[in-house]
Amino acid sequence: MTPRPFLRRMALTAGLALAAAPAAACKLSLVLALDVSASVDAREYDLQQEGLARALTDPEVVGAVEAQGGIWLSIFEWSGARHQYEQLPWTFVAGGAALAAVAGELRATPRQVAEFPTSLGYALGHALNLLKAAPETCDRQVIDVSGDGVNNDGFPPASAYVAHDMSLVTVNGLVITDGDPTVVRYYLQSVIQGPGAFVQPTNSYNDYEEAMRRKLLRELGAFSYVGLPTGPQGG
Repeated sequence: MTPRPFLRRMALTAGLALAAAPAAACKLSLVLALDVSASVDAREYDLQQEGLARALTDPEVVGAVEAQGGIWLSIFEWSGARHQYEQLPWTFVAGGAALAAVAGELRATPRQVAEFPTSLGYALGHALNLLKAAPETCDRQVIDVSGDGVNNDGFPPASAYVAHDMSLVTVNGLVITDGDPTVVRYYLQSVIQGPGAFVQPTNSYNDYEEAMRRKLLRELGAFSYVGLPTGPQGG
């Protein structure tokens, strides 16, 4: 019997392919990398998934995507060195209908693992390989990595960056601090890379939706849509 998640993903992909395709050279390919390591409990996982789904369908985010002429989007969850799982294959999203379909897929996606450590280097290496496999080379290539801890398993982010051509890639971070500023410092010093790279901090998963919304708007260049506060940044 064909698994239901596979059928659901096939239907989503087919529907989006019919709904939209890039009409001109794309401006942005975006990889969203979501932390599901052992430090993320079941409640926090649900807040992360629902928060991302709501952020993607926020009217200002939809407007920013439409202003770009659509973007290529890929989403995966990550934890241990060998644990990166696709939630959304490369999909061209042009507006509200496509983003609503992606949100529905996120809400229906079960967590794959829950007991592994934080392997940021492997997660970033996986994200960089995804960018290499993108359907087209966009003007901007961005990795948006969410996490609540520092690398504690496998090679560090720097090793992933040495192994890949980073000249066209920006890596931004969404950090859930839980009151611990050391995680923000780690992302500033060891994770973010490239032109305009920044960290969007939030204190808890309760505020994940708003943090992700602000982060997406900034990555989409939608400064005219909301007054975004200046956060920690580097490059």
